[in-house]
Amino acid sequence: MHKTRIDLPEKTRRKLVDLLNARLADAIDLKLAAKHAHWNVKGPHFISLHELFDGAAGALEGPIDDVAERITTLGGTADGTLALVSRRASLDPYPAAIVSGADHVEALAGRFAAFGKSVRKAIGEADKLGDDGTADLLTELSQEVDKQLWLLEAHQQADR
Repeated sequence: MHKTRIDLPEKTRRKLVDLLNARLADAIDLKLAAKHAHWNVKGPHFISLHELFDGAAGALEGPIDDVAERITTLGGTADGTLALVSRRASLDPYPAAIVSGADHVEALAGRFAAFGKSVRKAIGEADKLGDDGTADLLTELSQEVDKQLWLLEAHQQADR
């Protein structure tokens, strides 16, 4: 941990850094899954889904940067390399072989929902650690994740 004048004890900051690095890994993994879907989707709704998936990936870019910068603000190191993300990510592996638009929507929706759940849990943990700044950052992230989930689920609801 790097020294900082932030008035949170180092032990607390270490816990927050670990918490945030776990969510950072999942956010990067999720962004890459959305890009994979963007590049590989096929079918009659190709262009709308191609753009939807690109938008979902893009919507995570700013929050990823914010989480990584919060980690370093707290005195930690943001674990953003592929090797570190691969070891830490907790989302189910993305099914690489799918091409159907509906299958990609389902796969991404499941992962956005799982990620949103883990972010909401992390909000509570940050609150318990007394870090309103991290809790607020994670709240903003959860709102963006929920919005992207809504956009994905809207494609599924039309078929029901």
